[in-house]
Amino acid sequence: MISVSACRKIDIPPPNIISDATVFSSAAGIQAYMSRIYSTLPIEDFRYSPQRGLNFFWIISPTPATTGEALSRDQTGSMQENIGGWNWDMWSGCYSEIHDCNYFIKTLPAYASKFSADQVKQWLGEAYFIRGMTYFALVKRFGGVPLVTDVFNYTVGSSVEPLKVPRSSEKATWDLVASDFDYAIANLPATNPDASDGSRANKYVAAAFESRAMLYAGSVAKYNTITLFDGSHNQLCGIPSADATAYFQKAYDAAKTLDGVYSLYLKSWSATDKTAQYQNYVNLFSDASSPETIFVREYQYPNSVHGYDAYNVPRQLIGPNGYSSEVNPTLNFVEMFDGLPKNADGTLKTLDATGHYNLYTNTMDLFANAEPRLRATVILPGDVFKGQSIEIRRGIYTGAGTSISPLLPSGSKAQYPTANLVTAGNNDLNNSNPYTLPGGGLLKPAGASGIFTGDQTCAISGFSIRKWLDPNLPTAKVLENNEAQTWIEMRYAEVLLNRAEAAYELYAGGGSASLQTDAFTIIDQIRSRAGAIPLVSAGAMTIDTIRKERRKELSFENKTYWDLKRWHVFDKEQNGTIYRILMPFYSAQAGKYFFDARTDERNDVYTYDPRWYYEQLPGEAISKSTNVIQNPGY
Repeated sequence: MISVSACRKIDIPPPNIISDATVFSSAAGIQAYMSRIYSTLPIEDFRYSPQRGLNFFWIISPTPATTGEALSRDQTGSMQENIGGWNWDMWSGCYSEIHDCNYFIKTLPAYASKFSADQVKQWLGEAYFIRGMTYFALVKRFGGVPLVTDVFNYTVGSSVEPLKVPRSSEKATWDLVASDFDYAIANLPATNPDASDGSRANKYVAAAFESRAMLYAGSVAKYNTITLFDGSHNQLCGIPSADATAYFQKAYDAAKTLDGVYSLYLKSWSATDKTAQYQNYVNLFSDASSPETIFVREYQYPNSVHGYDAYNVPRQLIGPNGYSSEVNPTLNFVEMFDGLPKNADGTLKTLDATGHYNLYTNTMDLFANAEPRLRATVILPGDVFKGQSIEIRRGIYTGAGTSISPLLPSGSKAQYPTANLVTAGNNDLNNSNPYTLPGGGLLKPAGASGIFTGDQTCAISGFSIRKWLDPNLPTAKVLENNEAQTWIEMRYAEVLLNRAEAAYELYAGGGSASLQTDAFTIIDQIRSRAGAIPLVSAGAMTIDTIRKERRKELSFENKTYWDLKRWHVFDKEQNGTIYRILMPFYSAQAGKYFFDARTDERNDVYTYDPRWYYEQLPGEAISKSTNVIQNPGY
């Protein structure tokens, strides 16, 4: 098991302090070593954000607020990762991890006689898996990096020149990732006898991550246009486009390896019951026996914890720390889902044929036919969570009549008019100044979870996040560094999506029609589980169909950030972009609700700098070795 403290510091001395014999002569010593290197595996989990990096407890500035999935009060624009920022330095941390893997690979064979051949194969397979994962974390950020596969023995006073390893080509780096995963697949057992719960690698775990990595490499080869060559003509950034097919094929083959081993979670699913489909999707993230779960990072209170709920519960369920509503899904994201009333351009339909707002008795009526996966991912206005109706309302409209014209012209970025609107600046004002309705009843201007005009600890987009939240966690325990949901880093749905995308890319590159059919069958399978509308035909499917499905299925799992990078569409989606929100209002005279779709009231602009497709190497890496070349534009 990966046992991780609040700062992920394992009470195991590093190998340079204790002797090799102490570590490598017993299974207990090996397990301790493994526990340490698994604990620092560079995974973008609950404790990750681009602003603060890996393993940082303070998860404001969340990843989904950099991708268009969500808005946040603390992350208000595009960004590249803050490498070497707050806690775990990505460059030096990864090379420390690589060193520990190399040391293990070099040293264990000398003690192999103390263990069975199967044990030695397994442990070496795990070390190669971890090294492959770590080089994957580097290459997807920087392109080609220095490849170190042995342990350097430096003697004080000797030359440091052999330590100044130059960057290898990006292709060579991806090929090493593939080679390490191949070794792991060949040597790991089908079930890891040291941990069968998905917290340590088996051959299928390695194959799953190889499918992810090779799909990334294929995408770089096909879509990247940024290049950098060193003096020896090694391509440090970019891969020749002719190599795309081979990488997509390797991704496809790796994904197929998992056929019949894992399956989509369907324990409480019903083809005819949307509520069951919703609950099934919710449950898959908390059921420890899920057949979909492939690889996890486990948290256990009090030694290994995070604070996901503390930062993200709706405002009305705020915990003692006083945080809430950090991740607020955008209307752009919500509009990707099926079953919503939409205009011809795919945007949410909020107006009737005469140009007036559609009116609803309950806010959830707008979403009555939405695919259940949406409800399981996003808390919609008026939906129930922890036994409470989550009340999201921008204000009370006091104008006359039931034919209500738009509050602002279409496309306006202006603030709402003050006439005929009653709003609340913050939660205290909301509670102390209820509005008297025509029938004499009292209604707070804003919902219990916002939206407040002067306080962003609320559902600023009109939505709140649902995925990952623990519905059974008492409010008194909704605290920073107090929560222990398991992070699912790899699940079978992603493997299927990797396979579908790789299959379609191979088909688009001249492959057989069976690849198109395979991609179609997989996407329809994912959509069926989600309760989405079936696709019409394989011929009607495009690469964008597959990408959209991936973005919905893997949303808020810190995957979209990397997908937008490998597809090279970040700068196209975020080019002076202001994301859209959905504001619920209550009409006092009509006794009904209406919704206004508009751009973010804060007018936060997202523009992605194309340089960020390859991140800036830390100055430390270049200052220590003149052989290491900086990426373009920095």
